[in-house]
Order: sequence, then C-alpha cells, then structure tokens
Amino acid sequence: MLVSLNWLKQYIDLDDLSVDEIENVLTQAGLEVDEIKDYSKQFDKFVVGYVKERKKHPNADKLSVCVVNDGNEDLQIVCGAPNVDAGQKIVLAKVGAVVPVGDFEIKKAKIRGEHSFGMICSESELGISDNHDGIMVLDPDTKEGEDAAKVLGLDDVVYDISMTPNRADALHHYGVARDLGACLKRPVKFPGMELKESAVDKSESFASIEVEDTKGCGRYVGKVIKGVTVKESPEWMQRKLTAIGLRPINNIVDVSNYVLHEIGQPLHTFDLDKLAGNKIIVKQAGTKKKFVTLDSKERELAADDLMICDAEKEVAIAGIMGGENSEVTNTTTNVLIESAYFNPSYVRRTAKRLGLSSDASYRFERGVNREIQLWAAQRAAQLIMETGGGEICEGEIDIHPNPYVAPVIKLRYPRVEKLLGYTIAQAEVKSIFEYLGFSFEEETEEYLAIKIPGFRPDIEREIDLIEEVARIYGYDNIPPIEKITVTLEAKVDESAFNNKLSEILTSFGYFETLTNSLLNEQTASTFGKPIAIMNPQTIEMSHLRTSMVPGMLYTVAKNLKVKESNLNLFEIGNVFNLATDGEIKNFADFNEDTNLVIALTGKKVDTKWYMDDTAYSIYDLKGTVNALMRKISLDKVTKDVYHEVESDIYDNTFAKYFKKTQLGIGGKVKAEVLKKFDITQDVYLFELNLNELSKIQVPEKKFEELLKFPKVYRDVTFIVDKLLETGNIEEVMFKSSKGLLKNISLFDIFEGESIGADKKSITFRMEYFDHKSTLTDDKIDKEFWKSIERVKKEFNAEVRGS
Repeated sequence: MLVSLNWLKQYIDLDDLSVDEIENVLTQAGLEVDEIKDYSKQFDKFVVGYVKERKKHPNADKLSVCVVNDGNEDLQIVCGAPNVDAGQKIVLAKVGAVVPVGDFEIKKAKIRGEHSFGMICSESELGISDNHDGIMVLDPDTKEGEDAAKVLGLDDVVYDISMTPNRADALHHYGVARDLGACLKRPVKFPGMELKESAVDKSESFASIEVEDTKGCGRYVGKVIKGVTVKESPEWMQRKLTAIGLRPINNIVDVSNYVLHEIGQPLHTFDLDKLAGNKIIVKQAGTKKKFVTLDSKERELAADDLMICDAEKEVAIAGIMGGENSEVTNTTTNVLIESAYFNPSYVRRTAKRLGLSSDASYRFERGVNREIQLWAAQRAAQLIMETGGGEICEGEIDIHPNPYVAPVIKLRYPRVEKLLGYTIAQAEVKSIFEYLGFSFEEETEEYLAIKIPGFRPDIEREIDLIEEVARIYGYDNIPPIEKITVTLEAKVDESAFNNKLSEILTSFGYFETLTNSLLNEQTASTFGKPIAIMNPQTIEMSHLRTSMVPGMLYTVAKNLKVKESNLNLFEIGNVFNLATDGEIKNFADFNEDTNLVIALTGKKVDTKWYMDDTAYSIYDLKGTVNALMRKISLDKVTKDVYHEVESDIYDNTFAKYFKKTQLGIGGKVKAEVLKKFDITQDVYLFELNLNELSKIQVPEKKFEELLKFPKVYRDVTFIVDKLLETGNIEEVMFKSSKGLLKNISLFDIFEGESIGADKKSITFRMEYFDHKSTLTDDKIDKEFWKSIERVKKEFNAEVRGS
C-alpha cells in the first residue's frame, strides 16, 4: 500500500522526524516499508523560471528562442510550445535534470543553430496530467528560482508498505497515522468535517433501501446529494491521489477514492436518476446469470453472489465493483452515496471466483471498520459538495440489521509479563491502548477490561492484545539478558548445508525465490509420482509438489507478465514422490527430498555502449552448476553426462553423477513444457537432489607451495566427428597421462566444408609441469604423443597439420 507523507501530516505532527526515522518507526510497528519514493529528489534541478524575452527562432517556424531567468542568471532556451510568451512564470528543467516522463536527461543542446540550456516543461512531461498542448504556466506571483517541486506540491515522500492480511485497520492513511501516534506517543487528529445539509430536502424522500440478505450485509448507509456538477477534482485532491498511484477521474469518483484511502471505508456512488424506483435492494443474485461491471466486462454470477439491485435490475456486485448501468457520468446531477459493511467471507468468495479484485474488495475481504459507515457517507457528501456544488439532503438512510457490539477482553498484567518475559508498567500498557483508539470497560490492579473497537476485527483473544503491547512498546526496547545458560552438547545444524548453497548462489548474483509446495494433479504428475492431499483447499492445490521445476516455471511466467524478462533465480525446498504404486500405509511408501533448482532466462547482458546483447545459454547453466561444485569442493569427485540421459522436460540434457548416483539433471526446457506455463522465451533449469549431494564426503583439502619450475604448453588440433563431445576427448588425454598433464583448455572450434560436413576441428592447449623438477622436451613429447595417439585410436581422429 502506498502512503503519502504529506497526507499523513494532516493527522500527526512528523515535521521533526526524517524520512528514514519515520520508516524505522513504521517497520518497528509491523508496517514493513518495502520502498521509499522521494519525489522531491525526482524533481532535482527543476525550478521556477521567468520568461524575460521570447522571439521567433531564425531557422524554424514552430520554435521560439527565449531568455529565461532561473533566479540567478539568464539562460537561452529553445522552446516548441505554442503558448510560451514573455512575462510568464514557468517550470524550468535545468541542465542535468531528468524529466520524469520519458526518463531523459536535459543536456546542453544546439537546436537548428541556436544553443539551448534547458527545457520549459508541460504538465504531461512532469507527469502531473495528460495535457501536452503547451507549457505549464504558473501563478505570476511565484518567485523565480524557487524549487518547482515545492511550488507544485510535488515534494512528497511515498512509503510502499507491505501489509499483513490481519492489519485491515492500517489500510488507510489515518490508520497508519494512528500506529505512528501510538509508537511516538503523539496525538492523532481525526479528519475534521463541517456538514451543511439542506433544511428542506431529506435523503429518505428521494431514495429507499432494503436489505434482504442481512447476513451478507451488516449495515447499509445511503446519502443523497442533489444538483451536483461532475467535473475535475481540485488540484490538492488530484495531487494526493496521484502521489499514491491513482489516476484522477472526476470529483465524484475521486472523492470516493480519497475517503477510502483516508479512513479505509470503501464507498460507491450511484447516479440516482438511473436507479429504477430510486431504490436499493441488497440481495443474492438468485437466477440472474450475467452482469456487466464498470470495466465493461460481462461477469458470470453465482446464485449466492451478494448483489446491489434497484427495483428492476442489478447495479453492483456488493463490495467489489459497480455496474455500467448506474455509473456516474458527466451528465449526472443527483448522486446516491453507498457506505456499507459487507461480510468479508461473502466478498472474498465472489471476488475469488470471478477473479476480480478492487481496492474495495481488498479491504472488505479483510474486514473494514464496523462503526465508520455513517461518518464516511457524511464525509464523502461534504467533499462532493465542496468540489462539485449541489445540495446535501438532510439525514441518511441507515439500515443496520446487525449493530456492532464491541467485545470485551480482559488483559491480565501478570500474563503480559509472563509471555513477554519482561515487565511493562501498567500505566504504559494502558497508554498504548489509549493511543491505539481502544476504550476500557473496567480497570483494576490485576487487569484491564478492554473494549475492542470496530476497526480491529483481528483482535479476538488476550494473546492478540499482548502482541499489540509488544508491537507498540517496541521490540528494540526488550531488555537484554545478561546471562544465558546453554548445554555444551554438540548440536547438528541440519540447515547449514542448504544455507551454504544459498549463500554461494547469492554471491553468484542469483535471487532466491519461495513458491507454494502444493500443485494441481496434472502438473504434479508431469514431474513425478504425486501424493494427494486429503482435504485440499482448492483443486489447484490438491497434491504435494513432486519437483521444484513447476514452481520455478510459474515464477518465471509471473515475472515475464510484468516485463521482467532477464532472470537468474534459485529455490531450495522439499519435494514428495510416491515410492509405491499401491495405497500409502506408512512413511516408507513415499520419498521426501530436499532439492535445489537453478533457473536462467533472457539476457545476461543488455546492450551497452561497449557490449552487445548476450543471452543466457546452456553453457551459463553448466558453468553455474560446476562453479557451485567447486565452491563445495566436489568438482573432482562428480562428473557430467551429456545427452545420454533421456528427459521429457529438457533438451540439451546434462546430468551430474557421483559414481553411479544421479545427483541432478537439467538443460534447456522443452518448448511444449514452456507452453503449458505461458512462457515464450528459452528457459534453462537444473535441479539437484541435496539429500544425495550432502551424503558425499568432501575430499580433504591439500595445500601445496608455489610452483618452482616452469610450465610447458603444447597445442594440438584434432579433426573429429561433429557430434563428439569435447569432454570425452579431454578425459581420454588425462587418462593417458602419467600426471604431468595438469590442465587442458579448448580455445578454438571450426566447422566447414573444407574438413567435411560431418566433421569439426577442435584445438586444445595442454599444460605440463612437475612440482619436483624441470621437464625436458623428451619427457613432455613422450606424454604428449601418447595422449595424441590414444585420442586418434579411441575416436578415429585426425591430427590437423601432421
């Protein structure tokens, strides 16, 4: 969730805290900050400029040459906007500034023979709006040289907060401010409201509401506004919505979004004149099968979907999305505001079945404040009147079949100390809940009887209250323990080997992923012999995963859908396969292994000025696997096998073996497999069995002194069969040596008609040395030619040039 710092400051004083200090408080409170966007830095080197002079460009009809003062000096700017003129205050992007839309840097330029030292910006170039008809002209009273971000109200800081599913109370700016207030012990100001209602017209005179499904809808508030003008929202509201990633639409829609992100209550606005009988009925869909939502898509309804209807038709899917047949348009004059509480399970079930998620459903699914509906409707009515005029009808239509009764939970002070392991003063505990907006039914020396407010549906037990105490008191304030008693028994860290592999791959530049350990039956069967779950939640999670490969392919597919096409990933996890064809009777009937999967796809190097695109290949995958083996000192005891291993998953297959045990297999994933995951680019995977890998005894490391005698090199070129693997040749040459041949490197491969269509020429460099003496030519030649003759004999090879 995106949270604007400027918006937060409406409710709590934060001027004395830095951006990073606020981030630290949020994280300590359990509102983990994933990213901070400081827009003031984005508009560095953007200032208010004054156009002192404008004249026609001597060499271009549509260009102007302007003299612009930036507060310190006059700059010549070439501008193509038709509305630029002398005497204007404008936004000037100076040399070195990076324009947000287009992401390009302003440099000194020569345009049609005239020098230009900056750019005069339009609203679209600044990302403020879609208006690109001309430059943005500022208020004449604006002073040149001022920071443009501050003048335009764009000097905001936005926190991207990762919300856990239980924290619906913080899915809005006031909720975040409330947590900050509790942590900082500062008062939080609730949004103010001055509601000016009609003294004549009443809401209930223009609309009526019925709630048939009282289990699905616990409260429904309707409020009427007459004579509204639909138009653009004021600039202050647009800035706040834009800052958190929302696109302003019109004052009616924008007010709904504003209230949603202000206090967390989803709203919906109907064109009252489009509601048959000016009536709202909340009921299940029943026999109705089709409904067209605001996104112009036809939805297939289930009989138990909760719907908002008028006297004749459905007008919205409750808590999820409205319909086209009642939406507010530019011709709307009379509006009905909906502010309701819908059962979270109803909304969650329908949203999941339809695959339709909205800001409203996201909050209803988690549980909105049970006590805020009336206030939210009034707040929206006030803002709509302020932004679009009209007349607010007196009162509301408030159907409240299930009034909220605040549960009371006793918080025992001794229990707090016992569970947390340290003492917190009783006054401090009480203060925490006061700042959090809780009230008390009873207070004694032993306990607090706390009334749970409607915005905290996640608080159900005493332990939940204790968690709130620890969270707000601060985990950093937990006192250190001076003495810890531990046994001296040796303990085996079963995760040490996996952690070591994870650290190695991370050091290689790979990113670790975490995927679901459950798959559907078809996918699980493709990669092994699956084990069914007795009571699966969904058909898509009915079987234990048989391989790490499908989870990785799902991850790749999701990244590709968001245009992240260059990936190097790995994951470590458990896989499960049946060990019998019959019924599972005990643990011996299935195998559980810990596997590692490594994935490469896309480009390892994007085009640079000094380098062209380089795509990942099977050799990069092989290199990673071999480098991993070297890091754990198993490169000398494991061997590679190419193409001989059959696989339904991979082309260019290669496998790792220890003696006769296969440790892992991988290669280029076949196109037909990728197609099942909607992947359209090559993917290279390798899956290792870590159970088998960890069983191998690591060879003892021996360290030798530096070589005192010179190395000798010999080159040889063979003409061999085109399909022959070079590794086989190297293996034969090493076997034929008596220890003087230390290294072999392949540095040239040639194929052409001159040597035969089914042949290739390969050149090796062979390195000889002895730790004990200087080698003679005779001794080297003897070893060298012995290796050559062995290769000629084994592979019917020819030595080129001999």
